[in-house]
Amino acid sequence: MIDSLLKFRGEFPILSSTTYLVSNSLGAMPRAVPERLAEYVDEWAELGVRAWARGWWEMPVTVGDEIATLLGAGSGEVAMVANVTSAQAAVISALDYTPPRDTIVMTALDFPSVRYVYDRLATRLGARIKVVESDDGIAVDAQRVIDAIDERTRLVSISHVLFRSAYVMDVDAICRAARERGALVSLDAFHAVGVMPVDVRRSGADFVTGGVLKWLCGGPGACFLYVAPSVRNGLEPALTGWQAHARPFAFEPEMEYAEGVFRWLNGTPVIPALYAAIEGPRIVKRAGIAAIRAKSARQTARLIQLADDRGFRVHASRDPERRGGTVAIRVPHAYEVSKALLARDILVDYRPDAGIRIAPHFYTSDDELELAVAAMDEILEREEWKKFAGERTVVT
Repeated sequence: MIDSLLKFRGEFPILSSTTYLVSNSLGAMPRAVPERLAEYVDEWAELGVRAWARGWWEMPVTVGDEIATLLGAGSGEVAMVANVTSAQAAVISALDYTPPRDTIVMTALDFPSVRYVYDRLATRLGARIKVVESDDGIAVDAQRVIDAIDERTRLVSISHVLFRSAYVMDVDAICRAARERGALVSLDAFHAVGVMPVDVRRSGADFVTGGVLKWLCGGPGACFLYVAPSVRNGLEPALTGWQAHARPFAFEPEMEYAEGVFRWLNGTPVIPALYAAIEGPRIVKRAGIAAIRAKSARQTARLIQLADDRGFRVHASRDPERRGGTVAIRVPHAYEVSKALLARDILVDYRPDAGIRIAPHFYTSDDELELAVAAMDEILEREEWKKFAGERTVVT
């Protein structure tokens, strides 16, 4: 079978020397990123402070427009922020939690950083957190989430794709139920955008957060916040700053929010990260999300088969419609095996309660999957994993 997406391998320098199976954590850097960063350096050097008036000030929204088409959103509907935690905090701070609408529905498998900000910030603002549990640590039953939404629910904050297991939630059904019951939805799409279709118009999510760090191959420091037009101008985020002001350069002491997505920004933007962020999403759009999704489903199915052949436990959905771009495999001594793979320049990652996460992307060859699993066999057979026993370091 001819894999037309492999023509993009040349866009990513690391692929010439490394088996790169960790795009669910950090996407490979596009070849053109140094040129974009050189543009930033040149503009700073040549224009100095004048660069703000030549496009820097608007970059959180102009770069957001690059992301918008991958969300099914329109121009001027997406703003770039430093990280998802701050984006979610802005959402939390824009809502009131006075009874009877005082409850936020989440799941036990949402990303911890998001849970932290809800547990600490939202509760201080008066919110009550209702957590929907998982039976197996892989999936959260969408019907349970729907049943948890009631007349007290102010916000439903869930992941589109669960980070440990890559389980795809039925966000359309959850958003529909939330609308029917008068609640808003904040969707964390970090593990979805770039590897599968995301459509804010179809789902009707009120807020969508994510970033270019992972499947969009845009590096750290550039995350996004989509706010639906239906709620965008009617809310006032308390987590704010001068970029959200209607007249920022008037330096007025009183806050008057800008109209549109600018009102969801806060302080001075991280300009270098925005330059680096552009190339990856452009390549993903050229490759095509439908083609990327089809290849991902095929390659993750192959990984599951390879694991089954060896009797390894799989921490992922068997249903391709409910499986994102990652397969976690619970091999014996999984953490140590993951370190041994890294020593062989086979880049994967490890997560507690999941195992070794393998994340092929559109630039991954089928041979690389076979190579990675065969390497696990060798590491276990030769007991290479013992070299890393007791070497627990920061899990990245």
